[in-house]
Amino acid sequence: MTTKPREKMFVEILNKLKAIIQKDRLQPGDKLPSERELSERLNVGRSSVREALRAMELLGLIETRRGEGTFIKEARNHRLVEVLASFILNDGLVKKELTETRQMIEKNAILLASERRTEAEMDRLKDFLDQMEENDLTSIDSVVDRDFFRIVLDAAQNSLLKRLWVELTEYDQFNEDEVTYLLSDYRQIFTLIKERESSETLSSLSRYQISYK
Repeated sequence: MTTKPREKMFVEILNKLKAIIQKDRLQPGDKLPSERELSERLNVGRSSVREALRAMELLGLIETRRGEGTFIKEARNHRLVEVLASFILNDGLVKKELTETRQMIEKNAILLASERRTEAEMDRLKDFLDQMEENDLTSIDSVVDRDFFRIVLDAAQNSLLKRLWVELTEYDQFNEDEVTYLLSDYRQIFTLIKERESSETLSSLSRYQISYK
């Protein structure tokens, strides 16, 4: 009788845990089954389940609340992104490609939003832009920029595009080179989406004329 390598079994358990989360349609904030139930459903020992859960908790995928159980955490709080970014962003070329790819997604999101946006989404964008102007934010930092584009991605109505953008943006947060943007760009983006203008307008935005070396 042959036994599976420990690493392979560990990965299998993690994959099966993921399958259970998907099958049970668990969302952030939902409670995971108990260790005993997971052990029975996975057909593995409770110690193996406990080890896999501990690894997931260290990465910020789940959290254990004393006396309550284990719960799924919000994706944006995952330490997995931070861990991977510490390795990936050491490569200067990857930093450039990361920014370029994120910008490609943003451009396509703007175009999709101009075709699919609802009046409610335009109101959200308008309210957010008004707040930026009221606060006299002539130079926009990355935090405000991300909040603005979350609304744009919602208006684009493409969940996969948004998920890709969120992951790339999470990686980009660990880039030491902080970039600021012009308020005028956001006014143009708002106008482009509102007036359903062509893609040629995008080329005039200063944020997409930056040369990354």
